[in-house]
Amino acid sequence: MFGTSGIRGRVGSDVTAELALSVGRAVASEGYERVVVGRDVRESGSMLVDAISAGLRECGADVITVGIEATPTVARAITHLDADAGVVVTASHNPATDNGIKLWTPSGKAFGPDQREAIERRIREDDYDLAAWDGVGDRSRRTGVRDRHAESIRDAVALERSPSVVVDSGTGAGGVTAAVLDDLGCRVRTLNGQEDGSFPGRPSEPTEETLETLSTLVAETDAEVGIAHDGDADRMVAVDETGSFVPKDVLLAIFAGEAAGEGDRVAAPVDTSLAVDDVLAGVGASLTRTRVGDVYVAERTTEPDVVFGGEPSGAWIWPEETRCPDGPLAACKLVELVADGGPLSDRVAGIDRYPIRRTSLDVADKTAVMADVTARVRARYEEVDTLDGVRVETEDGWFLLRASGTQPLLRVTAEARSESAAADLFETAKGLVTETTAADH
Repeated sequence: MFGTSGIRGRVGSDVTAELALSVGRAVASEGYERVVVGRDVRESGSMLVDAISAGLRECGADVITVGIEATPTVARAITHLDADAGVVVTASHNPATDNGIKLWTPSGKAFGPDQREAIERRIREDDYDLAAWDGVGDRSRRTGVRDRHAESIRDAVALERSPSVVVDSGTGAGGVTAAVLDDLGCRVRTLNGQEDGSFPGRPSEPTEETLETLSTLVAETDAEVGIAHDGDADRMVAVDETGSFVPKDVLLAIFAGEAAGEGDRVAAPVDTSLAVDDVLAGVGASLTRTRVGDVYVAERTTEPDVVFGGEPSGAWIWPEETRCPDGPLAACKLVELVADGGPLSDRVAGIDRYPIRRTSLDVADKTAVMADVTARVRARYEEVDTLDGVRVETEDGWFLLRASGTQPLLRVTAEARSESAAADLFETAKGLVTETTAADH
């Protein structure tokens, strides 16, 4: 039900008011007595918030609604509103047709596997602790959570000077970024700053292809960096002062190298580039790999010496601040680097980049195929990492085979320090899948 990033799907078929009601009932029945509820800008969000709130209250929980806010704003609000959990109605970077539900703990970390399974079980078994007539929870509205988030970000950064910045919110809920940068004295231009859940300016997911307007504006003005968010601003990506998109693995390497020092560790998923390993080795730090999904990265940041966590998707976590991926915080951290350390393009140029190949293969039964692929890989290689799919390291690079969390697909990734080695590893990895499907499926 939850996939790697909460519940998501098409409104009216996958995600309905009935489902939202059930999630609310299940969360309250698990003993969460005071719950913060917020949403992104999608029109369906209001309906789903009402249904979730009804389910929570029906099983005795008090509901604190905060309205339209960025996901990290809601996640941070859990603690200062003295709540036990948070619910964000969002489909993050998905299109306007979709919506979803993500559950948060007071630490800013999303619900973990055990918590998600408990919610799923109650929904599956229709097992709810409905309150008596005089035990129904209250519903209240709180304002000011965005101001509190902004204050936390201002306290976390210090600019030696105030660069010119362009912020593309994608008509989503990430307006706090421009507000904080303005407070810090930056000259801020905004793109797609109005909140509109139909995402008329560009698709919700910020990619090199969808950020052409941002890239052009930065290149043709005195801006030193361009920032872009997805619909709920848990993600942040960037373009440099020339208007060039900063590859997400490179941005991860930049953040990791800045956050870590001798003996520190950085958490990132199994599909993270060798570039990050190289940067960390240069500062005496190391990479600890996790399953794909920000919840797994956040969980690893609870371990000693893990000072930063990131995903190449654009999710960045500074655990001393919050364990929720915080796009506005990441934006201001990046502006801080530009203000203190010179052009972003110079930092990008200083990161070694290696050829990486990715594809997705259609399979009829991804679970069965993945089991057979794992067996074949184990038979062929002595050292196999099965943390998330199967990952094999060689002298030249690595490859990864893993099942999609939401579709009948196998993801294939290979990276090496030369084009020829990357191509060889990629073909080897794809061959392991095709051998399996041809033989048995």
